[in-house]
Amino acid sequence: MSAPSEAVAKARAQGLAVPAFNVPYLPMVEPVIAAVADADCWALVATARLEWLKFASQGPAAVAREYARWARPGYTGLHLDHVPVIDEDGHRVDYMPIVREALDLGYASVMIDGSRLPLQENIAITREVVELAHAAGVPCEAELGAVLGHEIGPHPPYEELFANRLGFTDPDEAQRFVRETGCDWLSVAIGNVHGAIAGLLKDQKKPQARLDLEHLQRLATATRVPLVLHGGSGLSQADVLQSMQRGIAKINIAAEIRQAYEQTLRETQRVGAAQAAVYQRTTWLLVDHLRLAGTRARLDGTPHHFARSGEL
Repeated sequence: MSAPSEAVAKARAQGLAVPAFNVPYLPMVEPVIAAVADADCWALVATARLEWLKFASQGPAAVAREYARWARPGYTGLHLDHVPVIDEDGHRVDYMPIVREALDLGYASVMIDGSRLPLQENIAITREVVELAHAAGVPCEAELGAVLGHEIGPHPPYEELFANRLGFTDPDEAQRFVRETGCDWLSVAIGNVHGAIAGLLKDQKKPQARLDLEHLQRLATATRVPLVLHGGSGLSQADVLQSMQRGIAKINIAAEIRQAYEQTLRETQRVGAAQAAVYQRTTWLLVDHLRLAGTRARLDGTPHHFARSGEL
């Protein structure tokens, strides 16, 4: 079993989660890894296609090179996040070359996102990518349901989305999806939303989303695989901690640390200051918000002393 497979499986069994931190700017890689190591956690460093198209991560190869500079064996893995089949702008994506490149570069886990497709097409494409990933000894994440937020254009008010369960993952479909695709982890929609990435919206605070924990429990029972919470920034601590007890074993966090980096860089014009802001925010998330400090040995099996250094 690969390190991410083992860590996520152990997290699910113990009511913990593996955080995945997205790095839309390459200088964010160093402080994220430092914070994870100092908090004695196990986490994924993640890059998504939209982050090299709409931000400045430059692509899977550039992220892999930066990751290799700062990697701390036993603390982190490198994850290919959202590779959509249809992207947030409605364009069809040539997804297989991206996945193959990441596997060739040594990414430890990959995600194919066919959530904007009809169910049967999502199943067929996901199964194809799962087979490719498994041949490389790597776990594959997929998505079913609509975790909104990245799309261009107006979205329904959050309360309307939640009240009407818009885009929520259907438990019966999820059971079929997991059975027919063989995916290792499933990203689900239970009230969570992505942070906006379009124009001035990307600087705004996310709506205060909440999670339908009873719906999550139904999904966990139906699928019996580790579930993934995208849009992990800005959720209440109570919802997040409860979600770990009900099947969420991986939590993706992007806007929370991206905005810390961007705001500090605008204010100071200093990359080092922006990196320090990312370190501090990542540490707060791991230690105070997610309460994962010192859990690495429970996921990785290697003892280490937790020390909150406050420095990169």
